[in-house]
Amino acid sequence: MDIQKYKKDFAGAVDFLKNDITQLRTGRAATALVEDISVEAYGSRQPLKAVGTIMVADAKTITVDPWDKSLLGAVEKGIRDSGLGINPVNDGKLIRLVLPELTSERRAELVKVLHQKLEHAKISIRQVREEARGAIVSAEKDKSITEDDRFSLQEELDKMVKHFNEEVEKIGAAKEKDITSV
Repeated sequence: MDIQKYKKDFAGAVDFLKNDITQLRTGRAATALVEDISVEAYGSRQPLKAVGTIMVADAKTITVDPWDKSLLGAVEKGIRDSGLGINPVNDGKLIRLVLPELTSERRAELVKVLHQKLEHAKISIRQVREEARGAIVSAEKDKSITEDDRFSLQEELDKMVKHFNEEVEKIGAAKEKDITSV
């Protein structure tokens, strides 16, 4: 029995977390804040990154330059309706998003959301661990591995889980520092 095949599932949970927390706003402008906002374009909903160029102009400003200028209104509406709390400025050529300073209350809310996302990642890791443990136990019952093999596989699994949980904690600590630093 190969316990390494579960490593991909653990890594998937961590990768999902990394992607998920990019949309949490820190004090700096980042394209990840807006690139997945849904915009009505050509009769269907599309992510903002599929209809224009998104750039960081400076530490507090993001610009969105739609490839088709007729979509400026739809892009502006999509950003306004996204719930980000950013008021888009349409100058007829591109859209500017000036990020306001985060209040201490908003920073505290973002830290709470971050902790929820971290907990979801840990739950995913636990689910994969339980699946792997079940496979180890059933392999022993089927007599395909010995009792000693079961103990060594469980030990290897526990080390793997510990490694990925530490990685989640490290990612969370770095993001929390970004959110709380003024």
